[in-house]
Amino acid sequence: MDYAAPRWLPGGHLQTIWPALAARRADGDPPAYRRERWTAPDGDFVDVDFLGVPGRAPGAPGAPRPLLVLFHGLEGSSRSHYAEAFAGVARARGWDYAVPHFRGCSGEINRAPRAYHSGDHEEIDWILQRMAQRQRPAGGTEGPRAPLMVAGVSLGGNALLRWAGERGAAAARSADAVAAVCSPLDLAAGGLAIGRGFNRQVYTRMFLRTMVPKALAKWQQHPGLFDRDILRAARDLHAFDDVFTAPLHGFRDADDYWRRASAKPVLPAIRIPALAVNALNDPFVPAASLPRPGEVGAHVTLWQPPQGGHVGFAFGRLPGHVRAMPEAVADWLARQAGAAPAVPAGTPTYAEAAAAVLRSPHG
Repeated sequence: MDYAAPRWLPGGHLQTIWPALAARRADGDPPAYRRERWTAPDGDFVDVDFLGVPGRAPGAPGAPRPLLVLFHGLEGSSRSHYAEAFAGVARARGWDYAVPHFRGCSGEINRAPRAYHSGDHEEIDWILQRMAQRQRPAGGTEGPRAPLMVAGVSLGGNALLRWAGERGAAAARSADAVAAVCSPLDLAAGGLAIGRGFNRQVYTRMFLRTMVPKALAKWQQHPGLFDRDILRAARDLHAFDDVFTAPLHGFRDADDYWRRASAKPVLPAIRIPALAVNALNDPFVPAASLPRPGEVGAHVTLWQPPQGGHVGFAFGRLPGHVRAMPEAVADWLARQAGAAPAVPAGTPTYAEAAAAVLRSPHG
């Protein structure tokens, strides 16, 4: 992916903040979702938002369409700017599109004494197995499956690549290709970066503003689950993960969690086509922590443009749009999965528009 930020949007912080707050997400109306509530293996629930009409139900006539599944980032949802941008791309291509919410991120606190975390590959495995079943004409467990492509953003991308590495060749049963966008594949490096300086004052505060109340609501459900006083005193993600995320999900402490949940060590074990997109000026993900070509397997492709910020990649004249990156990722996924876009021949894509922007002296 070749990318250069517009001249009016310099620096990693602006390239992160502006796209999330002000850039255009997609053509037309915001995506209209239909929500399904799935019962998880532990009896809790997971809310999944489908774009418009989801993939054909089991037993319905006709073959399912290609499906793009998106796993959102920390405290994200189907209404995050990148989720709506990917929805627009899927809609234009005639694909089905689904955003499973990590527990507690759909607008309702989940019931079990757990939440979600950056290495939640077992939850992803269960979700993708169900998605793969929907992609078979009769909704069964055997036989041919319509293309199933998966993208993960930030935390969701790390968890997705962790899943792909843990599953190895078996991942092909549930997905044809995966892509991680701006993911902290070395969680310790990312955690330290977001806990310092400007990052700590802006991004860390933003995340804790919703994470702490959710954790306290979890304590109300399950009194004594963790030390509330220590949690209330948390001022960075390391402290929060130390008292809440790590012990609730079977890790010794935050350092153990960050080490064991990182996707970077399992990248050589991935056996399906996988893409990792990381801007080198991402405030959350130090460039020095990113994997190098010799640290990944033959199935992993690295895109590491010098600019883009964290899930930014704005294009065009002010206020810009954020659809070019999802277009480029969708193009890559489609090539790997054999999913032809259902758009009229000759229709310009945002990826083509982005190329024109790069050639423009006013970009």
